Amino acid sequence: MADEKNAIHSAAPSSPTHSKEYAIGDTEAVVFDDDDEHEVFKKNTDGVNFRTVGWVRASVIFLKIIFATGVLGIPSAMYSLGAVGGALSVIGWGALNTYTAVVQGDFRNNHPGCHSIADMAKVLGGTALKEVTGALFIIAYVLCTGSGILGVSIGLNALSTHAACSVWWSFLATVVVMAAASVRTFHKVAWLTWAGFASIFTAVFIVVIGVTTRDRPASAPQSGPYDFGYHVIAYPTFAAGMTASATIFVSSAGTSAFLPVISEMRQPKDYRKALFACMGIVQAAYLSFSLVVYKWCGKWVSNPSLGSAGPVIKKVAYGIGLVGLIVSACLYLHVAAKYMFVRILRNSKHLQANTVVHWSVWLGCTLGLASLAFILAEAIPIFSYLLALTGSICFAPLAIMLPGWLWIHDHGSWRRGGVAKMVVYYLHFLMIAIGAFLCVGGTYGTVLAIKAAYANGTVGTAFACADNSNSVAH
Repeated sequence: MADEKNAIHSAAPSSPTHSKEYAIGDTEAVVFDDDDEHEVFKKNTDGVNFRTVGWVRASVIFLKIIFATGVLGIPSAMYSLGAVGGALSVIGWGALNTYTAVVQGDFRNNHPGCHSIADMAKVLGGTALKEVTGALFIIAYVLCTGSGILGVSIGLNALSTHAACSVWWSFLATVVVMAAASVRTFHKVAWLTWAGFASIFTAVFIVVIGVTTRDRPASAPQSGPYDFGYHVIAYPTFAAGMTASATIFVSSAGTSAFLPVISEMRQPKDYRKALFACMGIVQAAYLSFSLVVYKWCGKWVSNPSLGSAGPVIKKVAYGIGLVGLIVSACLYLHVAAKYMFVRILRNSKHLQANTVVHWSVWLGCTLGLASLAFILAEAIPIFSYLLALTGSICFAPLAIMLPGWLWIHDHGSWRRGGVAKMVVYYLHFLMIAIGAFLCVGGTYGTVLAIKAAYANGTVGTAFACADNSNSVAH
């Protein structure tokens, strides 16, 4: 065995290795380290090479994960919180989610054997915490996939003026999303993200311009006096406020999906470059787009917001943005399926080998999770409530509570440092408390809002054929 190891080392290039490779869409050269002993995916393998993503491509993947269905729900959340409250919520949650993403990435790179947030949870609390976290991760991204499928079905209804049952549109969306998500590596999925981000960004921008050209919001009465519903400062009920806060929070909270991408980066230490590029663009777009749409639409903003500028602009926006909505759901499904795939085949020859077992497990993961997402999308057919529920139940623990604990785990010495270090150390316990409050309060508020929506007829029945895009008169 010792001779075999020596032979391997003698055959390997001497350290440090300066191997430069370029990927389509990347502009930078990446210098490899040759030691990937602790990484889940190995660079030197006879099977599938997963380690092919540069930081530029990673930043675009991150952009498409974050700048997705969330941007479509923020303007309606502004109505509940008011312009000032909504803007502060976008800035505050965006800053916190950026910081917790830094914490997660640093922890992952300090513990390179971690492929997912569940692996990181195992470092903190053993197998029990890993399984709970893994379950939350799967639920979160299946719900996100469901919201993406719902968004695509709304788009297809709008483009066709409800030419078919909404359930059939959702089913078609599920098939397309599942097929796209079944591509095995992020590197190959990533080319879709360029088109997807450009698609949804352009669609939202068209709506922003469109709402400013109207004398009245498209959904408001077109003659006579009416209540515009714009408030600089609003005073929402607890349920409405928590639902709106959870909707804004979840729009940038999917940072745990970045972790599997790091495992497929050629140079995982470049993670921060990709993260800051992504979050800077996302937060600037969220704040500017949502404030303009709310300013010009007031309470008459559509949900999703692509329908806020009238029927013609709505069709144009959905026609352009449909690719982006599909790619968003594809990425969510891919992340969830990749987690299950690695859990099942980790440390097995089938993980990176083109075997029947490899393909059967991978396609089984995408098919099973896509089916579950379809069912959830039809069971909770209101877009904003699906997003809010995802944020409060799943992302509050994953994106706030757990990162606070991760930082505490790796910075235990700060508890006995100077005053400044001690303050920072105990502030991370406050993060855990904020996450717990959002989890409990957000879930409670969203459930009350869903219950009220069913009572007053705002939400239709599950698996209903009714138009979910407001393109035909009811």
